[in-house]
Amino acid sequence: MESLDSPSTDQAPADPAASDDALANQPIGYWSGLAHTAVTRHLRDAMARIDVTQPQYWVLNRVNGGPSAPGREEVVAQLTPLADGPHEIGRVVDQLLHRGWLRADDARLLYLTDEGEAARLRLRALVTDLRAEVHEGIGDDEYVAALKVLRRMVANVGGGPS
Repeated sequence: MESLDSPSTDQAPADPAASDDALANQPIGYWSGLAHTAVTRHLRDAMARIDVTQPQYWVLNRVNGGPSAPGREEVVAQLTPLADGPHEIGRVVDQLLHRGWLRADDARLLYLTDEGEAARLRLRALVTDLRAEVHEGIGDDEYVAALKVLRRMVANVGGGPS
């Protein structure tokens, strides 16, 4: 019998009920996709209950997160790779301006309003609680090891941040 550590290990069909002994043969694409879908759905469902979207949270954090106020185009360019389409972030900026959580100056630089900062802090608390829920029973060492494996797999196929 060939070792499971061998590069020629046969790939088994995706099986959510696979035993621990069979996990080494499971397809990473299935499991990483399942994790992405489940965690993202859980996060977005929790945010929807307070009438906020994940992309709105991204924009609030980005506007708050730099040494100087970003321009609309900068925010759109930086967050569009995360978004569900090329126009989503621009729409989110408009939503947040309309909601009064952002304001823009004459140079189209974006700033959080007091209401926007309060919303960002509420969302940060929610996301912190959700992260703890998702990470329950997973130590930091295990989490870091999992991310290192995923990062290596991405590098192995020539992927990575663009």
